[in-house]
Amino acid sequence: MTDPIFFERDGHRTWLKWHRGRRKASDPVFTGARILEAMRLGASIEVDLVVTADKGFAVLHNLTLERETTGQGAVAATSDAVLRTLQLRDNDGAPITDKVMLLDDLCALMTQGTVHPDALLQLDYKEDESVLDAHALENFARATAPVARNMIVSSGSAAAIKLLTDAVPGMQIGFDPSDEDRFKAALAAGALQGFVDDAVAALPGSDMIYLHWQIVTLSGEAGFDMADAFHQHGKRVDAWTIQVANATTQATVARLLELKVDQITTDDPEGLVALMA
Repeated sequence: MTDPIFFERDGHRTWLKWHRGRRKASDPVFTGARILEAMRLGASIEVDLVVTADKGFAVLHNLTLERETTGQGAVAATSDAVLRTLQLRDNDGAPITDKVMLLDDLCALMTQGTVHPDALLQLDYKEDESVLDAHALENFARATAPVARNMIVSSGSAAAIKLLTDAVPGMQIGFDPSDEDRFKAALAAGALQGFVDDAVAALPGSDMIYLHWQIVTLSGEAGFDMADAFHQHGKRVDAWTIQVANATTQATVARLLELKVDQITTDDPEGLVALMA
């Protein structure tokens, strides 16, 4: 099977982003083997970051441990040493052999493996700027600086992203302005260009804009090409998240490809490639 890395349609390439480190729907999240595979193949892949008690960064989505790991309590109250002893859980909640990684561990893996020049690892920061003290920023910079050329850091908090990217020169910048109420108000008022302009102004240096896929498709139904509007500002557009590959999502993905988004986030890249073939 062709590796699920991108689609080519009408001269436009749309990357498939492996959401939470998954190549296929049955994969557990955030395993080092899958992340290294993606980086070797030149794929786009995403992991989440949550701040720990030691002001490190755990590769986890939730602010608490129970759902994703064998631990309990808040990530913010758990030391780096304890986090490294915890096992991840599979999609059914059963513990697996893979342990929780910290950002330091993930970056060290990247330096030990083969990283394709086109590979892009998205670090999706799940908190706001309030927990990013000097120690946290120092830890982030130390871990990522050696591999930053293959990374992009993202968040819905422009202030947090500015702090993180200022700490690591050359790190690519991602911003998620997918506020449902703000979008619906702009849609109702016929002011979608204003939605785009506000997002660009919030973080002028951003390279990639992350949008819930319905923002893209609903804008298209209203006669406004959201992806093209961001392209006019020199921004790439990621549409998130296609969770499953089925007849419904086939139509959605076809529309996103028609609208020339630059990336589609999915929990099942392999399934989508087979579906769209």
